[in-house]
Amino acid sequence: MPTTRAPSIRSRKWWALWGLMALSAVGFAVGSVPPYLTGDAADAPLPLNPDVALHYLSLMVHAVPGGLALALGPLQFVSRLRVRRPKLHRVVGRTYMISVVIASIAAAVNAAVTISGFAVQVAFYILVIAWLYTLTMAYRNIRRGEVQLHRIWMIRNYTLTFAAVTLRVYLLLGLQLSPSLGFEAIYTSAVWASILGNVLIAEYFIVQRMLTPLARRQQRRDAPQVSTPA
Repeated sequence: MPTTRAPSIRSRKWWALWGLMALSAVGFAVGSVPPYLTGDAADAPLPLNPDVALHYLSLMVHAVPGGLALALGPLQFVSRLRVRRPKLHRVVGRTYMISVVIASIAAAVNAAVTISGFAVQVAFYILVIAWLYTLTMAYRNIRRGEVQLHRIWMIRNYTLTFAAVTLRVYLLLGLQLSPSLGFEAIYTSAVWASILGNVLIAEYFIVQRMLTPLARRQQRRDAPQVSTPA
């Protein structure tokens, strides 16, 4: 009885966390992308560089595919979809990959012209490099048939995609709890916290839910069989 109950509890927890992630991702995408589709720079939720005429356009090019990647990402972690609909899994994966590449290029442009300060620029450059690197590693591993490594790198990649959500959460919390610090200081802290915090959570999940169980199974297979005397 306990052996059947534990997987069920873990399964419910996983689906609860997945549901929260998916709901947050889709909700953020639906709420954040429309302001960039009006064509009016006054609707941009982020401050624009007055000396760069195409800053709003670059934000739009980043927001639209970035929002699409954010909304599609949770589907890639549903094992039933991977097993039962592999073609759909590949189509969603390719769409996600193309969206991340376009959003990354636009994010690099935005980082270069942002008026939010040098610390934010550095954080966004690091995010762009890590975003493209983890995507490249995930693609290379699946091309080689290394499915487990592909999943690990996709977790890392989507963690960086999901930083858009956690950034807004930290920003709103900071503005509510410490408004005296000012928007710029809170925004800078939120940017760094969203990246570093998400990376730490992803690595913890990878170690605890993927690498540790794999190592235990390998140890059991490699353990010498002790024969008992008749």
